[in-house]
Amino acid sequence: MPEMRTEMIVAPGGGQFAGHTVVPDAGSGPGLLVIQEIFGVSPYIREVCDRVAALGYVAMAPDLYWRIAPGVSIDEQDPGALQQGLGYGGRLDFEAAVGDAVAALQHLRGLPEVAAAGGRAGVMGFCLGGGISYRVAAAADPDCAISYYGSAVPDALGLAGQIACPILFHFGLEDQYLNRERQAAVQKAFAGNPLAEFHHHEGAGHAFDNHNSAMFSHPEAAAAAWGQTRAFLRERLPV
Repeated sequence: MPEMRTEMIVAPGGGQFAGHTVVPDAGSGPGLLVIQEIFGVSPYIREVCDRVAALGYVAMAPDLYWRIAPGVSIDEQDPGALQQGLGYGGRLDFEAAVGDAVAALQHLRGLPEVAAAGGRAGVMGFCLGGGISYRVAAAADPDCAISYYGSAVPDALGLAGQIACPILFHFGLEDQYLNRERQAAVQKAFAGNPLAEFHHHEGAGHAFDNHNSAMFSHPEAAAAAWGQTRAFLRERLPV
């Protein structure tokens, strides 16, 4: 059985925050930082960590709402989940969250289970986390980055040239928060970059991977994207 535990991460400027951590059956592997949606380290994000560990990676989901309220975990099936999530997201200090995510990546790399695999670690985020993962790729040195429908990415395209690692973008073509024009702008910013990979999913809206949310879930797109993510990880961050 995979081991589950909580890691305490030292934040830039002081303080500590939690990282939900899942170690694969093998007992070691490269690390993959899993960055939350607006719902916090929710049941869905914890399930993503389980999926990541099943592929052989040490998964860690840092609590990026800790400066507002530690331990936020909104069940996406709750009728009020979206409003709760938007409330927390609206209060988030985005720059501080990027710094915290970079600190979490460094912590993840230093875990014995990841050090045993050469200290290699990537970052993957969804929605809010898709934008933060992009920023971590620009600010730090992950071995790879995966951004699922990061609505903050188009507003930070000036950082594209700072990203030196392989990066994978997933977009839903019916995303109401990240329309086709904005998706095209992201792809244009990476034109000629052989390390950038894009997948646009027909019929899928925002947060299509979140199976726990009936209003967002698109199982076909989610399955296709996860297959593409697995293939990307096999090539760019092999176990």
